[in-house]
Amino acid sequence: MSNQTRQHVILVVVAAALFMENLDSTVLVTALPTIAADLGTDPIRLKLALTTYLVSLAVFAPASGWVADRFGARRVFTLAICLFCFASALCSLANSLPALVAARALQGVGGALMLPVGRLVVLRLVPKHELVGAMAWFTMPALLGPLLGPPVGGFIVTVADWRWIFWINLPVGALALIAAHFFLPRIAERDVPPFDRLGFVLLACCLAAVVAAEAALGGGVHSVVLTAILVAIALVTGWSYVHHALTTPNPLLDLKLLGITTFRVAMLGGLLFRAGSGATPFLLPLLLQIGLGMSPLASGFTTFASALGAIMMKPLARPVLDRFGFRRVLVVNVVISCMFMIVPVLFGPATHWAVMFVVLTLAGLTRSLQFTAINTLAVADLTDERQSQGTSFTSVVQQVSASLGVTIAALSIEGARTFSGAGPLSTGDFSFAFLVAGAAALLAAPVFMSLPKDAGAALIRHRPSRAQAATGAEGIVTPGSQPK
Repeated sequence: MSNQTRQHVILVVVAAALFMENLDSTVLVTALPTIAADLGTDPIRLKLALTTYLVSLAVFAPASGWVADRFGARRVFTLAICLFCFASALCSLANSLPALVAARALQGVGGALMLPVGRLVVLRLVPKHELVGAMAWFTMPALLGPLLGPPVGGFIVTVADWRWIFWINLPVGALALIAAHFFLPRIAERDVPPFDRLGFVLLACCLAAVVAAEAALGGGVHSVVLTAILVAIALVTGWSYVHHALTTPNPLLDLKLLGITTFRVAMLGGLLFRAGSGATPFLLPLLLQIGLGMSPLASGFTTFASALGAIMMKPLARPVLDRFGFRRVLVVNVVISCMFMIVPVLFGPATHWAVMFVVLTLAGLTRSLQFTAINTLAVADLTDERQSQGTSFTSVVQQVSASLGVTIAALSIEGARTFSGAGPLSTGDFSFAFLVAGAAALLAAPVFMSLPKDAGAALIRHRPSRAQAATGAEGIVTPGSQPK
């Protein structure tokens, strides 16, 4: 098997595992009423199964880089798949709300290790000039999971028992494990400093409080005291961690990475863009089903258009970035993507299905390009020694922005509904939410404009000049070689 073929197989293995995680985290939403009825509990209380998973992800993601360096990225990645599948089996066997919540917490630990360590495996095995194409695979699970989750969940609870939502993870995980065993090379463990216990506790408390506060607000919790306590905990522990990270030699999450321009812009711009775009998978099914009266199945096939757009962009992302560069693509495409993000405000009962499908396909295409560019830019100037720290940092930002996106959507709908008289949800309520989400994502534009023009140049495959083409030069300089 050639090196290029092996790299493609590795990307498929990692992407499959990440897709399993992303699909599982969204497919549960559609099945909440069915599960609540079977367990004899209130659907609102069952949201604990969602928030617990998010908190578990946020708490353990920062430690993933250290764990991968200490025990080996391949070993940790396969362990994460096993842990996730084992927890999925426990979820399917749960007969009470506490049992389901506990199993979801364990699932979150596996998911927290799977995403950053999977990205780290790719970073250490793929040459830098191939990272644009490789990172395109990482946008796929993030885009496909939230969009396929609702129709898959609706189909499962319609034709089978809700427990199959978790059982389907087992064969996918088994295939990923077998492929990882045969195709993932052993990645040596690295000498690492002692684990930053104090930093872990402070960061875990901060992130757990942030996600819990967002979940409380997004769920319509009106307890000002509870929200104030969570925010206060987040501020105190967050400030304490910043002081700790800047004064300790080897912090769990190195804030000095933000001194790297490309990494800082990818983190801040990515946070804003993901927070806005993350509201879309939450808003679209509600608009189509409640606002426009579509059936769950028709809604699922309509929202799948965004996933189709993401698939179409995968082979196009690299040529686009090679041609225009990271700065121009990020600045121009964020505006285009935000325009498509707010177009659903024009959808109405008279809008033809084909028109909606085309619009959502283009929306998925532009959003996928933006995610690919952000994910790749984040690692553009990271040295090998700082890659594990960078992947942990990126995972934390992605997790916080994802939960923030749902919060923005829920609060926008609730605010619009209150302003209009707290009656039944209408298309106007959703229109306001889409506008807020688009505006939030557009805030990333000034951040991307601060990039230098040659940002990410090491990752771009430049077209050879006429003189180079005549002599057969490729226009790429790889480590240990000189241009001809």
